Amino acid sequence: MKINGEIMNFIKSKINIGILFVALFCVANSSLFSQNKTIEQKAKDLISQMTLDEKIGMIVGDGRYLIDTEVEKINDVWIANRNSKMIIPRLGIKTTALTDGPSGINKSPAPEGAIDYTYTTSFPTSTCLAATWNTELIENVGKAFGNEVLEYDYDLVLMPALNLHRNPNCGRNFEYYSEDPLLSGKMASSIVKGLQSNGIGATLKHFLANNQETNRRKYNAVVSQRALREIYLRGFEIAVKESHPWAIMTAYNKLNGFYTPEIPELLQDIVRKEWGFKGLYMTDFDMYYGDAVAQVRAGINMIMSGSEDELNQITAAIKNKTLDESTLDKNLVYNMKLKLNSPSIKDYKPSLKPNLKAHAKIARDAVNEGIVMLKNDANTLPFKRKKTVAVFGKISYYSIAAGTGSGGIRSNKYAITVNEGLKSAGFKVLKEMEKNYIDFIERTKRENLVPPYFDNPKMRKDNGIKGNQAPPHFKKRLVAFSKEQATPIANIKKYESKSDFAVITLGRSGGENYENGYLPITQIEIDLVKNVSDIFHAAGKKVIVVLNVGGVWETVSWRDYPDAILLAWQPGQEGGYAIADIIKGTVNPSGKLPDSFPMKYADVPSSKSFPGIPANDPINSFYEEGIYVGYRYYDSFNVPTAYEFGYGMSFTKFEYSDLKLSSNNFSSNIKVTVTVKNTGKVAGKEIIQLYLNAPIVEIDKPEKELKGFAKTRLLKPGEIQQLSFDLNARSLASFYTGISSWVAEKGTYEVRIGASSKDIRLKTSFNLSETIVVEKVHDVLYPNHMIKELSRFDK
Repeated sequence: MKINGEIMNFIKSKINIGILFVALFCVANSSLFSQNKTIEQKAKDLISQMTLDEKIGMIVGDGRYLIDTEVEKINDVWIANRNSKMIIPRLGIKTTALTDGPSGINKSPAPEGAIDYTYTTSFPTSTCLAATWNTELIENVGKAFGNEVLEYDYDLVLMPALNLHRNPNCGRNFEYYSEDPLLSGKMASSIVKGLQSNGIGATLKHFLANNQETNRRKYNAVVSQRALREIYLRGFEIAVKESHPWAIMTAYNKLNGFYTPEIPELLQDIVRKEWGFKGLYMTDFDMYYGDAVAQVRAGINMIMSGSEDELNQITAAIKNKTLDESTLDKNLVYNMKLKLNSPSIKDYKPSLKPNLKAHAKIARDAVNEGIVMLKNDANTLPFKRKKTVAVFGKISYYSIAAGTGSGGIRSNKYAITVNEGLKSAGFKVLKEMEKNYIDFIERTKRENLVPPYFDNPKMRKDNGIKGNQAPPHFKKRLVAFSKEQATPIANIKKYESKSDFAVITLGRSGGENYENGYLPITQIEIDLVKNVSDIFHAAGKKVIVVLNVGGVWETVSWRDYPDAILLAWQPGQEGGYAIADIIKGTVNPSGKLPDSFPMKYADVPSSKSFPGIPANDPINSFYEEGIYVGYRYYDSFNVPTAYEFGYGMSFTKFEYSDLKLSSNNFSSNIKVTVTVKNTGKVAGKEIIQLYLNAPIVEIDKPEKELKGFAKTRLLKPGEIQQLSFDLNARSLASFYTGISSWVAEKGTYEVRIGASSKDIRLKTSFNLSETIVVEKVHDVLYPNHMIKELSRFDK
């Protein structure tokens, strides 16, 4: 049997570590494995045997300065990708093996010409997963992803990221879930449960108010206590309480005047004391400008990736008595508990061969449920009989599986394009057209010219660009950010004459360090959509547009031209197959929007204040919209949207009925039940959304807020399913800043059951006779600047 070099080196390293482990660890520390000791007792035993230098070395970089260990850096972006190494042999302590997410394990790509490689699955990006609204499916994605983490010898994956979609410009929105904290929290909770079912750990990030990339390391997010509690903390709270993640990563930015890893009120009072978090805190990587002593005092357990300056800061503080060694001991308990629970310390023998075929199926299932059908005039889709398709747009031949940076993926074996997916589904494509686009893409790669988006002084400096050539790390950016190919009218007419219908794919990448999440449609792209639509419609033929984008995008200027629009997001490696499944009708689309699509960018509630002051290098970012993010703003202030939150079409129809409450008067809990029936002609799944309209007595409130959701099983035509939801006192409550409490105000609460935030199908109400103080919390995180928040009272 032939074993490749990568696997052989891994085996050798395991043998060497195993010999050392047996010789030193088992003899000196066999008591650590006593069944009579808890994990915490074992952790404290280890800490008691460490020298001061070892303790500091464990906190700063997780042993980076105790042994030569490093993570990967590409330009200004750190990629957390390292396996475990022995760092304190006499105690058997190893580094924690880390890898990045959330789109897949982000390790180095296969070397050129490699025959065999430890490939990883490229799963759909987080926004696509959120569009499924299917917590069970997302947990299964987590199980598959976590199995790869385990079998490729990692202990901890740095995901999920669940910062809110405050503004569509944020380049990392593809890594995040939604504009809504409930949906975000439930998605994160589900994937963490799946990941950690494998015995590895997950990490919530980036904590907190990390909603932009402009001056991302140093800007100060100025956010009211209420907006923090109701919007920006809420998703993290749900994930911590429901899934118990092993770790939380703090953010680069300041929050109300202080860097997030230096705020004990945030880390200790809120997360540990109020939420009951038992895991480890780490900083985001390479936060070299922070105060390491303040971070340790605030409760940070691991400063990543660690620097000599941070090492020296802590050493000096211990010496001059501004920091006590007992603080290190207390903080290190969390590090040691994580290590003692990890596969590497338990000497797990990874196979290096996860079931990638099975994981590909799960990835495809997730994309199938995450694709949102935005338009389907005259039942254009599905195409079950028409066979020949004209496939337009460079992105039809080059899939943007994920964005770039630490949240991207480089080690997947393939990413199916729209063109490949259509061919696999049995459609015929035009060979001449296919060759033209593939040649255009190869020429773009060969010429390697700096894409227009990056061809300006700031981008050149950031990326080390000299001359007209794109740098090596632009491999995933080059085609996606380069111009679309202009298509002459004569060519469109020629392609129309040889085909039954047209598919046009428009695409956008995005990524860490840039505000490139909402790059506008270009004139070349508008002309392509309009001209193809005009010519094909003149011949009585249909046109479909597929959007391969990271998140919210402008649609109003062109959406009237095509007959159907499919929003495929950045769908991972199986995207082309899933898109073809829906075009052919093999799968009935069931995704719904996790974000509102505005008519224009100026309608976004944060557009006037994003990214901050001064705009090109913000010092302060004022969250003046307060709690009015996304649909909370559009629905409360009657601002029209292109497509509302929760919107999505199906090939069938659903009828809602029998809305019932367990009581008309609230005491501690109300159960809500509703019946859904498939009244159409094909099987399908429906997402039911429960919104609550609360009485306005003393404080301002949104018109409605999402308080529950559920996705049906696959219902056959005529089939019925009853769904239930529970509303507790916290579901009714808003945050009163003045008394630092969650309060449910007395009055009438209206339950609204909808197919989207605007498509409300059923309503009923219940009464709360007296105002309830649901929970009293710590009065912390008051803004360090005066902020004038948006209010319905000012309308």
